Amino acid sequence: MKYNLGLVLLFICSIAYSQNKLDPEITAMVNEISSDSIKSHIAKMVSFGTRHSLSDTISKTSGIGAARRWVAGKFIQFRKQSGANMTVQLDPCEILPGPKNPRVPRRVIMKNVLATLKGTDPDDNRILLVSGHLDSRNTDAMDSVGQAPGANDDASGVAVVLELARVMSKRKFPCTIIFMAVQGEEQGLLGARCLAEKMRGANVNLIAMLNDDIVGNSVASETGDKNDKTVRIFSEMIPAVETDDEKKTRESLRAENDSPSRQLARYIKDVAEPYAKGFTATINMRPDRFLRGGDHTPFLQNDFIAVRFTEFNENYTQQHQTLRTENDIAYGDLPQHVDYKYAANVGRLNLAAIASLAKAPASPEGFKMKVNLDNITYLSWEAPKVGPKPKGYNVLLRETYQPFWEKRIFVTDLKAELPYSKDNYFFGVQAVGENGHLSQVILPVPVR
Repeated sequence: MKYNLGLVLLFICSIAYSQNKLDPEITAMVNEISSDSIKSHIAKMVSFGTRHSLSDTISKTSGIGAARRWVAGKFIQFRKQSGANMTVQLDPCEILPGPKNPRVPRRVIMKNVLATLKGTDPDDNRILLVSGHLDSRNTDAMDSVGQAPGANDDASGVAVVLELARVMSKRKFPCTIIFMAVQGEEQGLLGARCLAEKMRGANVNLIAMLNDDIVGNSVASETGDKNDKTVRIFSEMIPAVETDDEKKTRESLRAENDSPSRQLARYIKDVAEPYAKGFTATINMRPDRFLRGGDHTPFLQNDFIAVRFTEFNENYTQQHQTLRTENDIAYGDLPQHVDYKYAANVGRLNLAAIASLAKAPASPEGFKMKVNLDNITYLSWEAPKVGPKPKGYNVLLRETYQPFWEKRIFVTDLKAELPYSKDNYFFGVQAVGENGHLSQVILPVPVR
């Protein structure tokens, strides 16, 4: 009878915490995202003619140099308007020609544009990063002088980042948020690789990297299908970097579908969708699309948690295409093809996820699951060491064949004894803040 009663109580807790409470401040920020602002940002980036990474860096009106200075200027404008504790920098990175950089024919100093909104808690070293790539290209990846508007790929992503900075710089968060317009994506993910390696070398506590790349189109080429209600979130399956112990844990749990980045993708869908008013996230169980790459990849390769946002339907007559008309088809990535309301909705999902993470406690630590011949599952964990203090924890469950968490059980202790067989379920745990904000989910390490 003890566990029958416990089971009833657990189901009550699960139901009570099945819906996340909306934060009025996050709701207000989401409502501030403007498709008109995104349209204006994209138009300005297109006006530079080309933003190819090997293009002019001196001109005030054209080329990558003018574009990155303009983005930095917008970040500075937002800082002045809000009085935010936000630093803005053009972070240089030397790129040399060679076998690793086949699209770089000469020494180039690339510069990522970073706006760092400092957290209010000096003891909270967590960092969140949201990024879009500033550079554009034509059919020929080495054409650095031809007009390459790059309205969707990826002025749309940078416009989303700018809009997030405009809105979020008016508020304060316990941890630090970095807004980035990265250079060199089309030449081999070079700017992202540079920053990821810098952060890894400095042992930065980057808990999530959100990459927005091609987020402004809703109609597919070839089929004409339209989907302006959902965006794809790509996440890796098996982590690109694992220690021997991490590999052993993954194999013992059979948790190939539960990488930290996959958990982040689930988290975004769970906490951000309720703010997005019918706009949804489709969790794509792949790290990226076929034959393409994105700036989240170097972060994954440096053992960070990263995902990619990309429109559900892509139009290949507009991506990586020199402006021209052939067989009555107009090729080129022009502003008139961008769905600005769609891009704004992608921004709203980004904002809700980032703000929720920034306001939440850090994830619990030292999560363990006792492995024995028993139909009761014994779980224990340690409280997070940084961030807001938790009021409790959610233990999450799903049957082994399910892609998403099915039950959420709230506890105030640092352990739980559950009447669910460890053989039939995956388990996770997340911290719950006083304001109801949720940390990322972690999986247990099996112990005997």
